[in-house]
Order: sequence, then structure tokens, then C-alpha cells
Amino acid sequence: MACNNCSTGTTTDGVPKGCGNKGSCGTGSCNKLTVFDWLSNMTLPQGQEPFGCVEVRFKNGRKEFFRNPEKLALSIGDIVATEASPGHDVGIVSLAGELVKIQMKKKNVSVDSELAKIYRKASQKDIDIWSEARNKEEKVRMRAREIAISLNLEMKISDVEFQGDGSKATFYYTASDRVDFRQLIKDFAREFSIRIEMKQVGFRQEASRLGGIGSCGRELCCSTWLTDFRSVNTSAARYQQLSLNPQKLAGQCGKLKCCLNYELDTYLDALKDFPDLDTKLYTEKGNAHCQKVDIFKELMWFSYENQPAHWHVLSVADVKEILAKNKQKIRISAIEDFVVEATKEVEKNFQNVVGQDSLTRFDQKPKKKNNKNKKRRKPTNFKNGPKKE
Repeated sequence: MACNNCSTGTTTDGVPKGCGNKGSCGTGSCNKLTVFDWLSNMTLPQGQEPFGCVEVRFKNGRKEFFRNPEKLALSIGDIVATEASPGHDVGIVSLAGELVKIQMKKKNVSVDSELAKIYRKASQKDIDIWSEARNKEEKVRMRAREIAISLNLEMKISDVEFQGDGSKATFYYTASDRVDFRQLIKDFAREFSIRIEMKQVGFRQEASRLGGIGSCGRELCCSTWLTDFRSVNTSAARYQQLSLNPQKLAGQCGKLKCCLNYELDTYLDALKDFPDLDTKLYTEKGNAHCQKVDIFKELMWFSYENQPAHWHVLSVADVKEILAKNKQKIRISAIEDFVVEATKEVEKNFQNVVGQDSLTRFDQKPKKKNNKNKKRRKPTNFKNGPKKE
């Protein structure tokens, strides 16, 4: 997401200038999973004190709740120094006021629980140390990957986050199995001379932290508005009649896309009135198996056992009628008797609304124009000069 200044102005090469803060600006629009403070222009009732906790955002959308014991006048975008272990951390206030209480309830954080404190508003010295530490993160991440590869560890270091005072660095990594990184921590401490903390994250959490553009052309749901990661099964694709192609169903995290669950409930409700997909129709001509289903048109395609390539389309109501007869041990003559009414419903007269001709119109060679009536112009001989009349 871009802040208010990211789209203004371009460089000499035509590239947008942007704010240059890489997500650490205080405008609020650069932040991931930002909550709109619709109470910002409203004043509290007389005698009521503001809520004593605030939400502070750190790198890549990591947010935590802190208590404000000094009752500092904090607003969204203020840079504050918070309690950490050890030392202090620096973050940006992402939400303040009564909405913090609602967010804490959503995150199952008790108001009476022990929360870390906000020390003060960050001074210029704190901001300078914080900015210097943030600038080192990319180099440290690349060097950390080289050390992990040299130790033959099956892990991927996806991100590095320095603490605001520069005394500690958190290395986020993904791994499919358990990793013994005791020697890795020693090498990191010797190489970077800081306190090391390793934190394993899932593949979905990694994509959420790093962000990106999905196949739909929009930013990833997990990095913009999705707050919880529900399990996604291949059955969700089967219910929606999607082809089980891993390359199309997998997201940037390598797992099944979260959006497969968005419309799943609608499909499940529609499938309640459908017979089972393994339904058989018993006819005098032979047994017929279900091959395909159109959920929203309420159509089902059947084929005989001896003619699997020849499909017949039936409506769901007709299929239920045939099943009711089969349940009474009555065989119908053939399913073709029910196809006529079903096909009449789906037959549509498609017209060319774009105004184009057939697709083979470019295959025809253009006709040569007849220029017999036009007089040919004799070429001028410039070698001996223009002809004098």
C-alpha cells in the first residue's frame, strides 16, 4: 500500500519518487492492516479520560498493545519508544483512543493483563539510531542466508528485524522440519555482534510479512486485510468445480489460496439440493453415471457406461424424478427422454454484439486493386538530367 506522497512526482527516469520510508512513514496509508479511526474527530464526554492503551506498529505490520502510564498525548503517526527486553524498541502509533479497546477484544487481549509500557515520545537521537538499524537489515539478511547455506541447514531466512536501539535482531525463518540452529546462532553473534533471536513463522505468515501482488492483480489479502489464516483443503476446489492444478490453486506462500474459502459456503448451500456426484441412473438402455455438474444452472451431465464420451444434460428436478422411480425399482426407458426439456432451457442464441466478422477474416488474401484506368508515371532519368520539352 502507498502513502499519500508515494504517487506524487517522478524521477528523471519516470519512476514515482514515493515517500522513501519503505513503510515506516507516519501518514497511516503505508501501513498494513490499518484500522480507520472514525472517532478521530470526536471529543470525549466531559470528565472521561482517554483509554490508557495504544496500538503500536513495527516492521511489516507487526502490531502490539502498550500501556500509557505517563498519559502522554499520543495520536496516530507519533513515533514512540516502548519497553523491550532488553533495552527499548521504537515504533509508530497506529491506533489510539477507544478503538484500541475493540481491537484488544478482537485479539483476545485482556485490558487488565500485564502490558509493556511506553517510555516516551522518541527523540531525534532515538530516531537516528532506529533509522541506522533499519538500513542495515537488508545486508544482514543476505549475509545471514549465506551463513545458513554454508552450514547446510534446510531453512530459509525470510526477514530480519532490528530492535529500535540496535541491540537485538530478530531473524524470521521458515522450515518444513525441525532445525538445529545452535551453531547458527553462535556464528550470527560472532558475525554481527548483537543479541540474536530466532523466530519461526509459517509460509502464510511469511507471505503476509513480505507482501506482494496476487494472480488477481491486487495486493495479497494476507498483507492488507486478512487477520486470521484458516485451513484450506482441496475439497474447497472440488466443491467449486475447479481443476486441481497446483500452479493455479497455490498462492505465493506455496499453499492453497485463502480466497478458495470466500465463496465456499455459497457453493455448499447450492449443493444441498443436488444428488450425490456418484449417483447412478438405471435405465433399460443401461446404467448412467454423473460426469459433470453446473451448480448455479442446476444441471447435471450423465453418460452411459458403454458410451462414456457421449454426455446428456439433465436438470436436477428430472434427476430426482428418475431417482425416485429407481428407488421403486422402476427403470425408465432412456435418459434421452428427459434431455429435450433440459436442453431447451440452456439453448441460447448468441449474437455478435461487438460487431466483428468471423475469426478467419484475416486468412483471406486481399484483392488486388484494378489500376488499369490510371496512367502510369514514367520514371525520370536523372542520369542525363531532366528531359527538356
